[in-house]
Amino acid sequence: MSHTYEKVSGNKAKLTFTFPAEQFDEALQKAFLKLRGRINVPGFRRGKAPRKMIETMYGESVFYDDAFDMIFPDAYSAAVKEEDMHPVDQPQLKLDQIGKGQDLIVTAEVFVRPDVTLGEYKNLEVEIEPQKVTDAMIDARIAQDQDKVSRVIDVEDRPVQQGDTVNLDYAGSVDGVPFDGGTAQGQQLVIGSGSFIPGFEDQMVGLSVGEEKDLQVTFPEEYHAKELAGKEAVFHVKVNGIQVTEKPELDDDFAADVSDFSTYQEYRDDIVKQLTEQVEKNNRNLIENAVLAKAALNAEMDIPAAMIETRLDYMVEDMSMDMRYQGITLDDFLKYTGQTMEHFREGYRAQAESRVRNELVIEAIIKAEGIEPTEEEIDKATEDQAKAMGRDAEEFRKGLTDSQKEYLKESAAIRKALDLMIDSAKVTEKKEEAPEEEAAQEEAPAETAEEKPAKKPARKRTAKKAEEAAKEQPADE
Repeated sequence: MSHTYEKVSGNKAKLTFTFPAEQFDEALQKAFLKLRGRINVPGFRRGKAPRKMIETMYGESVFYDDAFDMIFPDAYSAAVKEEDMHPVDQPQLKLDQIGKGQDLIVTAEVFVRPDVTLGEYKNLEVEIEPQKVTDAMIDARIAQDQDKVSRVIDVEDRPVQQGDTVNLDYAGSVDGVPFDGGTAQGQQLVIGSGSFIPGFEDQMVGLSVGEEKDLQVTFPEEYHAKELAGKEAVFHVKVNGIQVTEKPELDDDFAADVSDFSTYQEYRDDIVKQLTEQVEKNNRNLIENAVLAKAALNAEMDIPAAMIETRLDYMVEDMSMDMRYQGITLDDFLKYTGQTMEHFREGYRAQAESRVRNELVIEAIIKAEGIEPTEEEIDKATEDQAKAMGRDAEEFRKGLTDSQKEYLKESAAIRKALDLMIDSAKVTEKKEEAPEEEAAQEEAPAETAEEKPAKKPARKRTAKKAEEAAKEQPADE
């Protein structure tokens, strides 16, 4: 067997294979021996009919497909490896010549990773809006630790107030008729959280333990259950219990309870240090994204549609997995949000194309610069990966497969290419817009669907809301 290689375009290649007649005839004989037991020929026991008799009865081409499958796949794989091709889709095959006693000639055209013509990728000017550590960030981080050591106290000597956690039973109806999902017992609700439809939580304020009341509410016009949207409803509620969360004082005792520090000031200083490091990392990522986006914009390439579809497949599977962790399936999410899978995928197409474009540009820069990561840089990539997975670096390194080691080597090369671009970039900080400019932006026309991708479902909040909407919370927005 021999083959020839031709680059048809920047993203398509053609292989032409020639299999000698003897090789194809041998494959035909093997196909006959493999299939003869399945072919019925009158006058012969199954598997005993001569090959010529079968070909006469069913046509000479009866064994062509199986013979082709015996010799082509290995030849194609070997040619792809030899020519260092990177197919992104299945090849389109054309049989130029096929027949007993003839050379088999096959043409395979396939989309490959496209050629990239790089534009400017060094000394790029980019503008970012950097994060800064604020008192609000510090307070929010400390509040998280407060929540960990807070205690819940039952309240019996006063009625419901804003911020209380209420345990209640409820039964909802529209025009006196109960509706699906409108009834629950022992439901926990934080008053003021906005979890239930407008008006529900406010009307709970002032009720005491054991008290019952009919709440008059109206479902939002955009409510997920279309049959309830805009409808007036009555919820009969009963308060089973009231609880309040008591948070500890921010003092040295608190610091000792939630950290390794003995004083509150030491604890707070460490929080500031952690947030500063995180903000610096986030700002570095902002610069990285801005530089890479500009380098990708300056480059030219013809991306095969198959590459974008494959990336979309990965993205959808990733989101589907995230939703499953939250206890909801992607099919259910689509149903609750009134979307089709096609519409859902279309919302992420631009993002998928951007990711593919960025990946191709990075690969092209690594090649253009002849970037090869050092052992130290590969070790750093390995340690970072181990840390991200919560693993000991040495133990993690010992269990790596060859493919995983290659992946980490590629990660180190990518990091080096990004550092090359970032270190040469001229970064400026976005100036705060004047009030007139902000007002002008508010009056500007909204982005079209083509300009703005659909929002990605929040990994926790949106999935949880959809799940609750389907189950027992009638007033969940």
